[in-house]
Amino acid sequence: MPKDDEETINFRAELANLAKAIREKTDAVRDNADLGNVGQKPGKASTKKLLKGHINKVTCVHFSGDSRHCVSGSLDGKLIVWDCWTGNKMQVIPLRSAWVMTAVFSESGNMVACGGMDNQLTIYDLNNRDTSGAAKMLVEVLGYEGFLSSARFLDDKSLVTGSGDMKVMHIEVETGKKLLDMQGHNGDVAALSLRPNDSNTFVTGSVDRTARLWDLRTPGCTQTLWGHEADVNSVSFHSSSVTFVTCSEDKTVRLWDVRSDQEVCQYKANTPSSSFTSVGVSNSGRIILGSSDDSTVHMWDVVGTHTGSLSGHDNRITQLSVAPGGFAVATSSWDNNVRIWGL
Repeated sequence: MPKDDEETINFRAELANLAKAIREKTDAVRDNADLGNVGQKPGKASTKKLLKGHINKVTCVHFSGDSRHCVSGSLDGKLIVWDCWTGNKMQVIPLRSAWVMTAVFSESGNMVACGGMDNQLTIYDLNNRDTSGAAKMLVEVLGYEGFLSSARFLDDKSLVTGSGDMKVMHIEVETGKKLLDMQGHNGDVAALSLRPNDSNTFVTGSVDRTARLWDLRTPGCTQTLWGHEADVNSVSFHSSSVTFVTCSEDKTVRLWDVRSDQEVCQYKANTPSSSFTSVGVSNSGRIILGSSDDSTVHMWDVVGTHTGSLSGHDNRITQLSVAPGGFAVATSSWDNNVRIWGL
């Protein structure tokens, strides 16, 4: 690499000084009250169902809106739709590409969508079957210039996606047409979470170390929150709709307030080497959950107290999904299994 010229060095110094000034101003208005002593331990959580069926690493899991069914995607090239109450497989969907990175249910439970290293989004109709007996493919959305990392259905008519080409897209389900194609991040988009009770607003996390808010009624991102020191792996809106949590390769989980435009709390595991892969928030908003590559799900009271962990997986946990009903959490892992935890 050639040496930086004097102008580049000066610009970097100026940027560092601006970042320092911004941090000082946000710290000046931050409420630093210590709330750690009011944290409470939640009731004991345990594995209610161990879902076995995949024969390779399970990379993603997501609950349906009925809180009973979930879909998981694996490197064995299959999507499996599960009945989490009985542990039975409802449908097995063979994929054209085994490199699946995200699989999501529509809230209605009528459709699932998936994608990954094949650089495309595929949507299936669970209520109709093709000639092989598998769920009928509705549409394939091509044109991504990078891997598909995340997707969420807004309703049965459209969904939003984040991908490795640094873009966020709004897709029409019936036709696969791109309704919006928005550039904003400076690195791969890694995660996406919808704002509760708002079909137009969502937050994304990226390897550019930022989380960004988007509104489908406004071109481009509407707010950028930065502070993580490494890739942001996952984001999840809090039930309050004005805060959300993120996790990062910097081994922290953080709570952000949209109104004050800054971080309001930081959470760390009691094992300092643990790196976080996915986050979630209980329906009450009181418990923050962070899955880790140490095979456990760490839990904190929202005020900052580490309240315990869920152990059972034998390898890295890749994703967690909180049931809309609030009574269960699903986790996927490199141990080829999906676990349903009762809260």
